[in-house]
Amino acid sequence: MTLMNGSEYIDSLRKRGPLNVFLLGEKIENPVDHPIIRASINSVALTYDLAHDDAHREIMTAESVITGNTINRFCHLHQSTEDLQNKVKMQRVLGQKSGTCFQRCVGMDALNAVFLTTYEIDEIHGTDYHQRFLEYIKLTEKHDWTIDGCMTDPKGDRGKRPSEQQDPDVYVHVVKRSDEGVVIRGAKAHQTGAVNSHEHLIMPTLAMRNEDKDFTICCAVPADAKGITYYYGRQSCDLRRLDESAMGDIDCGNPAYGGQECLVVFDDVFVPHERIFMNGETEFCGRLVDTFAAYHRQSYGGCKVGVGDVLIGAAATIAEYNGVAGASHIRDKLTEMTHLNETLYSCGIACSAAGNKTAAGNYLVDILLANICKQNVTRFPYEISRLLQDIAGGLFVTCPSAKEMENPETRKVIEKYLSGSDAGTTEERIKMLRLIENLTMGRAAVGYLTESMHGAGSPQAQRIMINRLSDIDEKKKLAKKLARIPE
Repeated sequence: MTLMNGSEYIDSLRKRGPLNVFLLGEKIENPVDHPIIRASINSVALTYDLAHDDAHREIMTAESVITGNTINRFCHLHQSTEDLQNKVKMQRVLGQKSGTCFQRCVGMDALNAVFLTTYEIDEIHGTDYHQRFLEYIKLTEKHDWTIDGCMTDPKGDRGKRPSEQQDPDVYVHVVKRSDEGVVIRGAKAHQTGAVNSHEHLIMPTLAMRNEDKDFTICCAVPADAKGITYYYGRQSCDLRRLDESAMGDIDCGNPAYGGQECLVVFDDVFVPHERIFMNGETEFCGRLVDTFAAYHRQSYGGCKVGVGDVLIGAAATIAEYNGVAGASHIRDKLTEMTHLNETLYSCGIACSAAGNKTAAGNYLVDILLANICKQNVTRFPYEISRLLQDIAGGLFVTCPSAKEMENPETRKVIEKYLSGSDAGTTEERIKMLRLIENLTMGRAAVGYLTESMHGAGSPQAQRIMINRLSDIDEKKKLAKKLARIPE
């Protein structure tokens, strides 16, 4: 099977072995059907369904460079700058249709970063990591896997190196080596869609030194491997998905779709040699981290823009429901929201169009422009959200429960006092207000605002890369030449 649809993807999750998942203090026996988890699964399923949609097939699929088969773009090795741009376009569409994080981007970015890094390691060390990884990619394409790219470690005392930590488990590390493979221990934090994935692709989280060899491990393990435990992340308003009343969906804001973050603990997990793609080559950790970060910072010029389109649509709609759509200041705020959102998209397209072919054969984005893209993403979505809240008014956080709409006696009061213009009913106005709450304060805010700030590295991480790549000395030469100052 090369291209699953959404139903087949959900069935594939059921066919996994049992997972150790803890949510709200309880072990979850059936994560696929849990109401809090299911919305996040629906978001991933959308990435499978749109691959079969005539309107989106071109950007959702690609031709495998390995087999020539048609595959989901999330399993693809980028083969041109057009591929890189189609990735961003795909992410924007998915953001528009889900209004949240659809969770497969990290794995796609990890596949491409590990692919080029293993090639470069083999060139220097004569290892066979790259061939191993090619075989792994064949499996990924064949089974249409959702890959959880695992980079971020808890880190413990951030003033100390991995090898200096009082508890080494705050970084994933090798605890045993044998002729068959290695055993790893540790944890990965902020793991997007971890429970919804088929595989975990583990990478080192920072540039390592010689003394950090045991922490220099890149490998793949199945999501249902023995020794893995998932601790499901709490999100604002998540308990609303447990409301089974007739109108309970209204208070969710976005009842169909949601995101997911987990703390994933690896407790003595065995990894066979064929699934190890880096093992102690510390000098290549920086290369892997930088290229993965560049790919993932490019991604934010697509996914966050798509969700931004939803915010702009919500702002325009609630303005109509409030009866103020014609006000000049409303039009000006919508214009500013659009300006900011399209600037982010421009950055995503620009770093893609300026990409280059790597020695391994896939294409890498322009790293400087990708970091510029993500630096803007740490700022602009917050202003877009502020403007949306400004236009919405305070009712999006003081609105009574949807249950008041189920009671005929209280419904009459709510409909009388919370009515707006003739553009929408009171119920429609409340639905839009709840969506705005979800986008800017609730579950979707994790995938929009918090990810915009901290996803793919902190704002300072991008500034470090921008400073490193800005080539100030060359710019000084340009200025001195025009001023006729000799070198």
